[in-house]
Amino acid sequence: MIVKVCGMRDPDNIRAVAATGVDWMGFIFYPRSPRYFDQSSISLPGSIARIGVFVNEKPERILQTAGTFDLDYIQLHGNEPADVCGLLRKEGYPVIKAVSVSSADDIAGTAPYEGVVDYFLFDTKCKGFGGSGRPFDWSVLESYRGRTPFLLSGGISSGSLAELERFHHPRWAGIDLNSGFEIAPACKDEHLLKAFVHQFKSKFK
Repeated sequence: MIVKVCGMRDPDNIRAVAATGVDWMGFIFYPRSPRYFDQSSISLPGSIARIGVFVNEKPERILQTAGTFDLDYIQLHGNEPADVCGLLRKEGYPVIKAVSVSSADDIAGTAPYEGVVDYFLFDTKCKGFGGSGRPFDWSVLESYRGRTPFLLSGGISSGSLAELERFHHPRWAGIDLNSGFEIAPACKDEHLLKAFVHQFKSKFK
């Protein structure tokens, strides 16, 4: 199971979180986000994948940023159409497409993206673009019959472990953590995170 932590910014916090056992780390390149990544570089061990998060950005700008920060994955968290996902993928970048979920109708909207993205990230539908800190009803994912693996996101915290243990889906590939482990926007509690990651990985090997 993949453990992704998103919304990182401070270099010291990045170093501390890199030692917690996470697999992927996300950096938000969306200026309106309180977790906007405004640093000039990213320093991470090679074992941790770098994810760049974009919202309705021009493909050429995404590719430029991906090259500058040596990104491993591109996450699209806006209303990007499938052809944009395909274009970025053809440039050699695996693509994660975020899908805002409140009902089974939202799951049906994944169909055009099958075959042009590498992962879906199912997040809670809200007014903005993620970071709501609220979970959605995971039972609606029973209607997902696609082939693309997905990550669960939205309000996952240290108290979510029992609920995660009860969740089952053949395409479930990991979790996305953010505000549930924050002291302040973009600043994660590395001690809380390390304990949770250890517990999660011991149960989902």
